[in-house]
Amino acid sequence: MRDVHDSVIPLVDEGLGNSAYLLALGDGRALAVDPSLDLRSADAAAAKRGLRIAYAAETHLHADFLSGARQLARDHGAQILASAAGRRTFDHVRLGDGDEIDLGGLTLRALATPGHTPEHLSFLLLDGATELGVFTGGSLIVGAAARTDLISPDRTEQLARAQYAALHRLAALRDATAVWPTHGAGSFCSAPAGASRTSTIGAEKSANRLLNAPDEDTFVRLLVDGLGSYPAYFARLGELNRHGHVVTAPPLLRPLDAARVRRLLEDGATVVDVRPARDYAAGHVPGALAIPLRAQYATWLGWLVRPDVPVVVVRAPGQDPADILWPALKVGYTDIVGELDGGVAAWAAAGGRLSTTRLVHPADADVATVDLDAVVDVRQASETAAGHLPGAHLIELGSLPEHAGGLPREPVAVMCRHGDRATTAASVLERAGHSEVAILAGGPHDWAAVTGRELQTRR
Repeated sequence: MRDVHDSVIPLVDEGLGNSAYLLALGDGRALAVDPSLDLRSADAAAAKRGLRIAYAAETHLHADFLSGARQLARDHGAQILASAAGRRTFDHVRLGDGDEIDLGGLTLRALATPGHTPEHLSFLLLDGATELGVFTGGSLIVGAAARTDLISPDRTEQLARAQYAALHRLAALRDATAVWPTHGAGSFCSAPAGASRTSTIGAEKSANRLLNAPDEDTFVRLLVDGLGSYPAYFARLGELNRHGHVVTAPPLLRPLDAARVRRLLEDGATVVDVRPARDYAAGHVPGALAIPLRAQYATWLGWLVRPDVPVVVVRAPGQDPADILWPALKVGYTDIVGELDGGVAAWAAAGGRLSTTRLVHPADADVATVDLDAVVDVRQASETAAGHLPGAHLIELGSLPEHAGGLPREPVAVMCRHGDRATTAASVLERAGHSEVAILAGGPHDWAAVTGRELQTRR
């Protein structure tokens, strides 16, 4: 029996909490599973090993990123493998339950595992009759199962029941079978926290809370009750992936002078400031949306900026344009028109006004005097339940724009875990007309350590 574990190369996207996989087939070819449109890591991994990506398998119509399958077909000549039920409009091998693909010594078998999406497939990797591993996409994931509410509210329970059947079908595989899921910790597709991104069938049968639910009704209740919010862009990417996307040239960040940026803003464009929190606080273009560049940048861009709004970027000199443009493209943003050439210094030199935002650190003496009734904690509900400042307004960042107008107009302080989401929240409030906003750098535990006060929890 062939040991393929060293041949499976996980390509982890820490920002979206996902894993794509590259499987070296042993003859200079490779299989890619669930690659995103940002193929930089996949191309680098293939080039390093002298591989041509001959197959691109998609477990489902992804809601959280644009697929790179069509790009691999264009760049590598890859054959796309996907569910016939997905009704994709581009060339691909249309697979149904039980269909097999000969990979040259190994076999890939499609298993219908609906639940996360109606057309979902898992891909079982076989060496003869021996089950080596299964690419489970958004079906069985480490410690859980992916969410079932992305299609429509009235189908959530129906798909949860389908997810129950799918997990138990996969649980019938031999215990040693590797589990290679797409969604992992950090994904808004309901993956729990934890460092492990792969598992085995045996380990999941032992430790997966949902898989161990005593019956279908309990499984459905546990799954549905655990569903939190998810980014707004999830609602549109599934249909875009049905048609596929190809990039014909690498995206470029064109320089725009201050006068051009001013005209774009007058016509409805948005400035997205990706500099660190301290730089944004020290001086920014009025009305800019702050999304500090980090692993989660694309998520918040997709959540807070409409895809039909032209975007002008403000970046720090050391920030790589590729790390701004590719993640944006991956979540469907094709209208980043350029960057403010020379940054905020050029804006000021051209007569533009700069706004500043107060940045309060845990060690500052006045952190203890912050009015708790004026604190807005923008972490996810699952985070604030574990501990938050007593009296704070608990409003998730993704829903803050719709609640900003209802907050008191007196001075307000925003906080998260470290300060990046709080910086974004401060910019959202400033865009909504709040003039006295402070960013609390650090999180609630930092505040508790400085003040000696206890956090409030929700059970």
